[in-house]
Amino acid sequence: MAITVRTVKRPERTFATELYLVEIVKGLGLTFRHLFVNLYRHSKRALGLKGLPGSVTVQYPDDPAVLGKRARTRHRLLKRDDGAPRCTACLLCETICPAKCIRITAENAPDVTVEKRAKTFDIDLGMCIFCGYCVEACPVDAIHMDANEVELSSYNRKDMIWNMPELLGDVPKTPSRP
Repeated sequence: MAITVRTVKRPERTFATELYLVEIVKGLGLTFRHLFVNLYRHSKRALGLKGLPGSVTVQYPDDPAVLGKRARTRHRLLKRDDGAPRCTACLLCETICPAKCIRITAENAPDVTVEKRAKTFDIDLGMCIFCGYCVEACPVDAIHMDANEVELSSYNRKDMIWNMPELLGDVPKTPSRP
């Protein structure tokens, strides 16, 4: 099979193109259009008239982040009615995780209705890509990503690893100081 190569002819540059003056005017026009539209909308709101709100800059971290209902935030583990972790250590979340940030150690459960339970359950949030596959894969609905915490920064990598009591909410996460 012969490979055919087609040469693409580039458009010739004119004097106006090489000055970039037209492109600068287009960019300024776009910027000023946004400026005056927002100025009009804010003025309209200031006068008490209805209409679309103007764009504003969120002053984070002074103003807390507004999250949507379906936002994926920090993971949390759920408990059964008796207070035991709901996780049955099936390892589906660990297997499906593309970032390989979940580590589970299984042990036999004392409850005869549950075959296994998680002895340890660690999530490295420094590696997590927040894809939500672990939540989708869990057959017992043991893991959710609705803790509404987005401030997960830390001074070292070790503090990015959350263990089972911290994910269950039994123990608060205490970051170490630098």
